[in-house]
Amino acid sequence: MSSSDLFVSAEGAEWVNPEPGVVRRIMTYLPEMMMVEVAFESGAVGAAHSHPHIQASYVAEGSFEVTIDGRTEVLKQGGSFIVPPNLIHGVKALEKGRLIDAFTPHRAEFLK
Repeated sequence: MSSSDLFVSAEGAEWVNPEPGVVRRIMTYLPEMMMVEVAFESGAVGAAHSHPHIQASYVAEGSFEVTIDGRTEVLKQGGSFIVPPNLIHGVKALEKGRLIDAFTPHRAEFLK
């Protein structure tokens, strides 16, 4: 599939479990962009990694310790961050929370 429907209901998106205490669902996507909701249990870690995509993330709920290229900040609900291509980044949920991630281009490996 090269893109999702233009409208995706919450019930229409399947949750997957990529890491302990973390679930994510693809909200919608086109080849050029993807939006993903990621839910974290308190203390769960999104392991440090890098990818060639630009990532912009919004803290929809909770608070997170976010590390990008060795710099760490704590962001609470309403905060956001952006990750340029290929920088090592990761998060730790300081409490139960959710991130809304946007990627450009889309993350093809999420579709498998």
